[in-house]
Amino acid sequence: MTVSAVQDLPSQNVSFRTFRLSGFRDLEEWRPILTIPYLLMFMLSTTSNSFLIFLIISQRALHSPMFVLIGLMAAVDLCSPIFFVPNMLLNFLFDWDQISLLGCLIQMFFIHYVGAFQSTLLLWMSLDRFFAICKPLSYHKYMQMSSFLKYIIVPVIRNIILVIMMVSLAGKLHYCMKNEIDHCFCEHMALVQLACGDISINNLVGLLTAVLVPTADFVLITVSYVIIFSSVIRSGKSHSKAVNTCVTHIIVITGSLVFALLAFLSYRIRNNFSPNVRTFISTMYILFASCFNPIIYGLRTKELREHFLKFINHGKVLPQ
Repeated sequence: MTVSAVQDLPSQNVSFRTFRLSGFRDLEEWRPILTIPYLLMFMLSTTSNSFLIFLIISQRALHSPMFVLIGLMAAVDLCSPIFFVPNMLLNFLFDWDQISLLGCLIQMFFIHYVGAFQSTLLLWMSLDRFFAICKPLSYHKYMQMSSFLKYIIVPVIRNIILVIMMVSLAGKLHYCMKNEIDHCFCEHMALVQLACGDISINNLVGLLTAVLVPTADFVLITVSYVIIFSSVIRSGKSHSKAVNTCVTHIIVITGSLVFALLAFLSYRIRNNFSPNVRTFISTMYILFASCFNPIIYGLRTKELREHFLKFINHGKVLPQ
């Protein structure tokens, strides 16, 4: 039975297994033009993050824990748009807008898990700076993989459990309201609000995930940077390089947090945002960070900037 035929049946007799992604549908004939800015951002994200990963891998001088974490962030920023941008561009150009419930749940898992992992990476970066500035003599001891695993295993397990719980609960719902998701990808609340049953537990788990992942990470990050700057002020020593790196992390964290909060709250509090605005905020939450994080780190991190400039000038990476 086709999707259009199913839509004509009484809602109580059907649970949709196929959905249409209709983000920016109100723009009508102008919708294909959105391909241009989104394709350019996708290309910028892919090239800048790929080059940053290449630079860090190819240069032994950049194999310290801080640069490994920056490389991991670039890998996350490289992967994030891949989960939805190609499909979104095909939707804009050719109206290829259908997605199965299983495909929707898989896309939802990867988008939300990668977002949670990005938040956790920012927490690890703040720990790296905390050990580098506040405990410099023990830095290598704390940042050895065997020691550092103690700090990273709990957030990773937390992220997996919460995201799997959120996606699994969404998969158990009965979708009979309509099969049109007013979004460009399978965002959790955009799908869940199409269910015709009680979704209070889904709202609760979504809220719990937001509190226990980005919010908790942000609180810990804030505490670590307060301790770092207090330690620098009390010591009276010059830590300009380390503090500069902290400021870079803070810029990245602030940008990520602003878009994350806007995307989260746009579905959970009463507001005057149109569906197009909500969709735009959600896509920018992923794409903005993916495009500009490597640029911010490249411009503000001296070692990366030096290696990049020498690569441009000589057409090759620095000798090992």
